[in-house]
Amino acid sequence: MSTDSEDPGVYLLPITVDYGGRELTITPTAVETDRGLVLIDVGPPGAVDGLRTHLRGLGFDLEDVWLVLVTHHDGDHVGGLEELLERVDPIVATHREEAPYVTGDRDPIKGDPDEYRSIPIDLEITGGARVPTVAGPMEIVETPGHSPGHVSLHFSDHGLLLAGDALVADGDEPLSGPKPEFTPDMERAAESVGRLADLEIEQVVCFHGGHAEAGSERLAEINEELRG
Repeated sequence: MSTDSEDPGVYLLPITVDYGGRELTITPTAVETDRGLVLIDVGPPGAVDGLRTHLRGLGFDLEDVWLVLVTHHDGDHVGGLEELLERVDPIVATHREEAPYVTGDRDPIKGDPDEYRSIPIDLEITGGARVPTVAGPMEIVETPGHSPGHVSLHFSDHGLLLAGDALVADGDEPLSGPKPEFTPDMERAAESVGRLADLEIEQVVCFHGGHAEAGSERLAEINEELRG
């Protein structure tokens, strides 16, 4: 995983953008496959140029993205999707419970509806689905709580988890549970962390905080903390 690990084919794309009147550092991720790149989340409006710069530095370009996988519908994850689709034409996929929020059939649970644009969803995914990648199978893991259909991605060949917002790594701890102020259903979120703790995980990438050298043992501790 460039540049924090030796895992091949998984590329962190950290960028800093203005969002909601504040400076926000986020970590979309690109995953290499035989067809090109899978982009895990886009970021908020204004993120696309930063993604393109990262990809070019890795020898890719936006045109190499054939699939965008949206972990959930929050604006800091999908707000830049419209701009991306104006430049390239990838398949857009998300969990079936997230799809109505991305397409505009439902108002977002968090955030201002006026900030969102209706984006067509080409593929609805569910837990257990796998995408073949250069880094081995990327498995969809349902991790609701932060949002109804939030998903995380597990690479069992490398003990790697792309957690989305199911976990964060930007606080005092190197890895912690989702932020309660942004998580409508903390009970389900705790259950999701417990589900992740049962997997073989050695390292985690969070959308907020990036790479964390922490694994299943730390996830089990977080699960206990969330359950009180």
